Amino acid sequence: MRILELWRYPVKSLQGERLQAENLGTHGVNGDRRFAIFDVETGFGLTARRVPELLFGSARYTSTGAVEILLPDGTIAADDAALSGWLGRKVTLRNTDEVSSRRFESPLDFENESGWDPFEGAQGSFRDSERTAISLVSEVSLGGWDRRRFRSNVVLSDGGEEDLVGRRVSLGGAIIEITKQVGRCVMVTRPQPGGVDKDLDVLRTIHRERGGKMAIGAIVMLEGPVAVGDEVIVGAAPVSL
Repeated sequence: MRILELWRYPVKSLQGERLQAENLGTHGVNGDRRFAIFDVETGFGLTARRVPELLFGSARYTSTGAVEILLPDGTIAADDAALSGWLGRKVTLRNTDEVSSRRFESPLDFENESGWDPFEGAQGSFRDSERTAISLVSEVSLGGWDRRRFRSNVVLSDGGEEDLVGRRVSLGGAIIEITKQVGRCVMVTRPQPGGVDKDLDVLRTIHRERGGKMAIGAIVMLEGPVAVGDEVIVGAAPVSL
């Protein structure tokens, strides 16, 4: 099993960037989910669950630790005013060091997008779960679905990744512990640029055939570099913490 693709999503729910190599740290791929856009009035962090338009913007993490956001019209967002104009509400871009309250929303009924349920996201990077610093999915599991629907950091060459749950593995120069299978939500049904249409059948199929779960989540036990082509080695040596 090898790494076929490596992805970073600098701003939560925006398009990300495909990488050849990067460092894997405590909070995942360097710069991943480092920023999020917040609704000034409600205080909620925005995601494409509630605001699907977010998926039509894209983000690039810079060498200085900042982020560059490209709007759907091809312009670069210079400030919060530009982001607010795009989204039609007053919003502010914040990094992980600037925010302690990380409230997000998810619909209880994805078919009708009703019953919005607030939840508290993870500390560190803007992830939904403390048990997932990095997510992985195999090319086999993806099948014909566009990998961007699932926003995993790593695409693996071989299937059966769910069998790694509870195991410790070497990933390039890093060691990770696979903690869970990832439960999926309405995000995977959202339209995206490049001909990815709204498709509720994606989530219906995942619920019917996979118990609502797709991909695996892991925490990082030992930081290190990872790159496309690196082998995934099961049964990594224990780490002294």
